[in-house]
Order: sequence, then structure tokens, then C-alpha cells
Amino acid sequence: MNLQHLRYFVTVAAERNFTRAAQRLYVVQSAVSAGVRALEKELGAELFDRSGQRVALTGAGEALLPRAVATLDAAREARDAVLATQGRVYGTLNLGAMTAVGIGLVDVPGLLGRYHRLHPDVELRLHTSPSGTVGHFQSLLMGDLDAAFVSPSGRVPPGLNVRRLASSRLPLVVPPEHRLAGRKGFAFPELADEPFVDSPVGYGNRDLVDRAFAGAGVSRRVTLEVTDLNTTAAFVRHGLGSAFLPEFLLKPQQQHLSVLHPRGRALIWSFSLATSSDRRPAAPLAALLSLLDDEVDRYLSRPDE
Repeated sequence: MNLQHLRYFVTVAAERNFTRAAQRLYVVQSAVSAGVRALEKELGAELFDRSGQRVALTGAGEALLPRAVATLDAAREARDAVLATQGRVYGTLNLGAMTAVGIGLVDVPGLLGRYHRLHPDVELRLHTSPSGTVGHFQSLLMGDLDAAFVSPSGRVPPGLNVRRLASSRLPLVVPPEHRLAGRKGFAFPELADEPFVDSPVGYGNRDLVDRAFAGAGVSRRVTLEVTDLNTTAAFVRHGLGSAFLPEFLLKPQQQHLSVLHPRGRALIWSFSLATSSDRRPAAPLAALLSLLDDEVDRYLSRPDE
């Protein structure tokens, strides 16, 4: 049984779409279609129902899927074992990244630069998600990512492990002319009618603040959604709304913003590395986890602790 055909099948099963599967695999769609049909011919059964707009697994496809995933994992582990005897780590490491990474909490470029020098045969690929941490969680569960830098604020989905690397307080920032400017603290009911600039739903910092407002019984109005925290600070400086931003980002710009902390418990924004708890780490990911175990303190900054 051809491993490439199995890989095509597993990817189409995940995407429920041949075009998207081909894009994920960086091949033309005709190659994916031909590979799946060759597998169906070999097995003597149709694996997908192609009658609708979205392809669906048949009974035969449902039966094959977990075994195909296990076969591909076993083949990868066999290759890794042979390469390990030669002192080499080879393959691809797919990482989920965040737009705020490297600003102040974790020197991700430095970490990955060190990793590349130690393991030059590994191809590093960084992926962002329009839905932030939630999107990375989904990609990890689907097997699209090997690991992801995330900022979880609630329950972590079953099947994932999360290793906390660093954290920062998340205060409220307002422009100098704001009615609350100059004060040190605030209560959430005071912000009921406030326009906010924030990340899209799914980002950890957005979820953390939404939970805090909900816990206080206060509705919140987000009028501008942006994915980059530096851009968020710029919108606030120009009077387009208030925002909750991590302290490590604010210090160089604090003279242009008024910073207030919630009365009572502070909002803590965490930065973590998420991996699958159901799949054994392939050699490239195992090497990254080993590097973190040995050298993580070189790349962390904890300005609030």
C-alpha cells in the first residue's frame, strides 16, 4: 500500500475537500484525486462519497482512517529511529505562531534560530491563524500542526497538552484625554458603554477579557478588531477606543497612554506551547521540546514577576 496515497486520503478526510487537501499538501489537485482513486482501486471500495458539495467518508473510509493514520505514524517513527542512529534529525516542523510573539515575553526568533543551528536538516514552517489560539487548537487536533504558541485563557481541549512559558498582566489602556485617564484603577461596570479595540474572537487575550466582563455581569462593545497588538495600541493612542494590552508591550509607549488596573484580581495573559497528547512527538518536535527543557530560560522575559 502506497504511503503517499494514504497521506492523500488522510488529508482529504480531514479537509472534506480535494482542493483544500491539495493546498495543504502543496501538490496539484489531480495528483490527490489520482492517488485516492488508486487506493480505492487497490482496496476494492470507495472511500469517499463525492455526490455532495463536500466529500464525505463512506463506511469503508471510516474504517480505514484510524488505521491509515496509525500506519503513517509508524512509518514516520521508523524513519526517525534510523536517522537517530546517525545523529541526525530530519523532517518538517509545523509551528503555529502568534503575531505578538517575540515582542517582549518570549524570543521566539532566537529560540528557533538556535534550533535551526542545532538541526539544519529540519524545515521550519510557521503558520498563523485568523482565529488565534482557537484556530491553532483545531489545527493541532487535526494534525496540521506539530506544536503551536498559544495564549489559552479557558479550558484546553481534550487531546492537547499546554506548557506555560511566560505571563504578563493585561491592564486597561486609554488615550490621555479619556474620562478615566490619570486614575490607577477601574471597576468593570464603569466600562459598560466604552468602545473597545481588541483581537478577533478566538484569540486568548480577547477570550480572557470577555470572560472577565461576563463574570462581572457587564456587556462589552468591541468596535474595532485587529490581530496585531502594536496596531491596537496605535488605535488607542488616536482615540478610537480603549483596549486591554499586555504590560510588556506598553512600557516603551506608556507616556502616550494612560494605564489602569482592574480593582481586585489582575487579568493575567499567558503564553504557552501546545502539543498533541495523543500522538508521540516526531523527531523534529521532540528536538524542540528537548531544547526548551535545556535552554528555555535564555529566551524568556518575565517583566511582571
